[in-house]
Amino acid sequence: MIKYIGSKRLLLPRILEVVGRMRGVRTVLDAFSGTSRVGHALKAAGYQVTANDHNLYAATLARCYVAADRRRVLREVERALRDLASLPPRAGWFTETYCVQSRFFQPHNGARVDAIRDAIAQRGYAPEVEAVLLVALMESADRVDSTCGVQMAYLRNWADRSFHELSLRLPGVLDGEGNATQLDAAVAVASGAWDLVYLDPPYNQHRYLGNYHIWESLVRWDRPEVYGVACKRIDCREYKSPYNSKRAIHAAFADLVSRVRCRHLLVSFSDEGFVKREEMVGMLRELGRVRTIAVDFKRYVGAQIGIFNPEGEKVGTPGRLRNVEYLFLVSPRRAGNKGREQVALFGD
Repeated sequence: MIKYIGSKRLLLPRILEVVGRMRGVRTVLDAFSGTSRVGHALKAAGYQVTANDHNLYAATLARCYVAADRRRVLREVERALRDLASLPPRAGWFTETYCVQSRFFQPHNGARVDAIRDAIAQRGYAPEVEAVLLVALMESADRVDSTCGVQMAYLRNWADRSFHELSLRLPGVLDGEGNATQLDAAVAVASGAWDLVYLDPPYNQHRYLGNYHIWESLVRWDRPEVYGVACKRIDCREYKSPYNSKRAIHAAFADLVSRVRCRHLLVSFSDEGFVKREEMVGMLRELGRVRTIAVDFKRYVGAQIGIFNPEGEKVGTPGRLRNVEYLFLVSPRRAGNKGREQVALFGD
């Protein structure tokens, strides 16, 4: 899967352990699915998963990793990947924008992205097949980029991996069906009822669309107007989420959880976020009994090496090198003793 700030790769064992101890959980909604790493793991564990994200690149990842059924798409995807891999490179908008105007990828790989993405747009694949192919292209480009993991800036000197040739690989599509939606989270949580809702909202000023604007443009293939050294999509300026605002996040999250219809609610949130642990517990106590667990992690690589300006010059030193991710599990009071038994691994 792609490099991603906020990825729950290291937290997945704890999430799966927590969910596995809940009795009667079959259906799960992941309302801020991002890379769909959590949804993919829950689907692999046998749950019926709906993954939702309002960004199209994330919704496409969800269609690949949660909605697509490997048994139905595998043959066509494998044939298409062979055909796409054989296309000659052809430089176009992607190469000009992200290899010439900016330096996220080397031109030899940008030209391959252009050729492959144009072919995907022209060939009229079925929606699930197209989603898997787009994810294969996204992940292949991610393996040869020249960044610290986000697309706010590129490295002053080419990363070693950027010299490698772009190589399409089959993503880890699973057997079985799931669901993927592209809705605002407040709409998604109110659109049905689930045994478990998992919330992993943005938690500070960093916007996912700005951090991963290239993937949004790659999936949309709309050749948008761009701005700045990083050639961001112009709509990065326009879109504002309350979760990226210290003033607005509390009201937005309180409204979100008031709309949830589920037996159990699981929330993950970083101690780098605008909502403090005691504030989160206070909001969630309105719904039921709250249990928490804290997991310590290294911060992402960009935070460890320091701060650089758009010209690639170091202008700041690293701050703290670790952060704490909290899991909050809410079992409604009406669940009674049964709900308390299900959260036995959490401390008060």
